[in-house]
Amino acid sequence: MDMRVNPKAKLKLVMVGNGMAGVRTIEELLKLAPDLYDITVFGAEPHPNYNRILLSPVLAGEQTLDEIVLNDWAWYSDNGITLHAGKTVTEVDRVKRVVRATDADGTMIEAPYDRLIMATGSNPFMLPIPGKDLAGVLAYRDIADTQAMIDAATRYSHAVVIGGGLLGLEAANGLMKRGMAVSVVHVGPWLMERQLDEVAGQLLQKSLEERGMTFLMGAQTQELLGGEDGRVKAIRFKDGSEVPADLVVMAVGIRPNTALAESMNLHVNKGIVVSDTLQTVTDPRIYAVGECAAHRGIAYGLVAPLFEQGKVLATHLAEFGIGRYVGSLTSTKLKVTGIDLFSAGNF
Repeated sequence: MDMRVNPKAKLKLVMVGNGMAGVRTIEELLKLAPDLYDITVFGAEPHPNYNRILLSPVLAGEQTLDEIVLNDWAWYSDNGITLHAGKTVTEVDRVKRVVRATDADGTMIEAPYDRLIMATGSNPFMLPIPGKDLAGVLAYRDIADTQAMIDAATRYSHAVVIGGGLLGLEAANGLMKRGMAVSVVHVGPWLMERQLDEVAGQLLQKSLEERGMTFLMGAQTQELLGGEDGRVKAIRFKDGSEVPADLVVMAVGIRPNTALAESMNLHVNKGIVVSDTLQTVTDPRIYAVGECAAHRGIAYGLVAPLFEQGKVLATHLAEFGIGRYVGSLTSTKLKVTGIDLFSAGNF
């Protein structure tokens, strides 16, 4: 009796995360080696892969949620990919090489792997202040946040956005276009100080003020105040002043989502630490790509470098092993209609 393993059995590739960087990696892999793997993808959101960058035009009413889907349900089935959408991975057993996930009703799903991609993305940072858990206090990160903001705009009138960076200004613009009075609270001396110098920041502020946006610069948020209904009603600053708010959006930055990686004892430092081949330094069967990965001490939060990472990772998964990711130069663009703003290089 021949006990050898069937040589035609495909390797099992499992990906934790169903976002832009991870799915781009799979697309590139399918071009190079379409038949090498049985692919299983776990996504915590109940949606197929969509373009997170275009949430701002959706919020502003310029595009619909359907229009920003990148890979629809049919794409997964057409490519033989098993997609577990709306399922959160709770555990990875690196000894038995099994991924375990649960869905909303607590049902457990298991998937064995030969190769594993961690594409867990990042989490929005929420200011650790009293009132952050009140109803009407949101981050701005995914379709659910965007829909909650669209719904709030139909019922409430005063919005406060904490954070005058790229995302905060796009959120403020979208809410204003939906009819809300919007104040932007920014602790920095000028807007988008990570991308702009003082003169450019002030020019941007002036053009947004002309559209009706209000700014509280150098303001430090102390707490969020709630009404008897448990919903946020005002924001209080360190100087004691208050501004009314029925909706508070925190856009104060992101942090790589590394909780699962830490539970697996992967090396984490500003993200899941990877080599130039996007392989984790802890386990050669496990790779990390996207906002959760830390490459040469940097975790990137912009899409262009993440697509570059995906392309390199795909060559290694395809067993060509030729690519090296050496880091990226980044540029940013503000998605507020009528204001053309692009930033690159040393400002």
